[in-house]
Amino acid sequence: MLIGMREVKGAMLALLIAGALCLQAKRLEAAERAVLVVAGGCFWCVEADFEKVRGVIEAESGFTGGTVANPTYRAVTHGGTGHLEAVRITFDPAQVTRGQLLHMFLRSVDPTDARGQFCDRGETYTTAIFVSDQTEKEIAKAAVATAAADLGKEVVTPIRDLGTFWPAEAYHQDYYKSRDIVLTRFGPRQKATAYRLYRDACGRDARVRELWGGDAPFAGQS
Repeated sequence: MLIGMREVKGAMLALLIAGALCLQAKRLEAAERAVLVVAGGCFWCVEADFEKVRGVIEAESGFTGGTVANPTYRAVTHGGTGHLEAVRITFDPAQVTRGQLLHMFLRSVDPTDARGQFCDRGETYTTAIFVSDQTEKEIAKAAVATAAADLGKEVVTPIRDLGTFWPAEAYHQDYYKSRDIVLTRFGPRQKATAYRLYRDACGRDARVRELWGGDAPFAGQS
């Protein structure tokens, strides 16, 4: 049976409408998303912390701040790339603001330590807040000033311009909840178990509680 012109036009119109709706949905989704990049020592821990926050869509481990393209974990931790372990947090600003996320971030690390974080030492593990424009910089400056006032100590976490964020290898993504088996000094363990053992041994939560007390948003939730 031949298809009439009316049916063809109807089908084409339906396709055009579907395409327009799809494009509109993508634009709305993009409008509901914003990005914050922070460095807070071990990126497994920062990722694990912020994926618990209402309004956070995704947290991705990676590297930024250096000069080497496509850095590997081995290269970054060996030193010389200039990169820090960092996390890219994608969030819905209608549910949680950049300022609120930075408030939590600064109370989830030791912002008085310029030489690393907890048991992890060296530039790779230092803290930083990365910004893309003046508005983001002003929000970050306000968060740092409030943290310093609340703590009664100098906050050494720098505010840096955001360059390219390089995602870490798949091995590191969602490490804190993975059931994959890895070999640790404790023997074969699931990544999730290895992560908890590492976090406890590194003293992250203990130090954060010592600094921030009840204001520490994630201590003890690993």
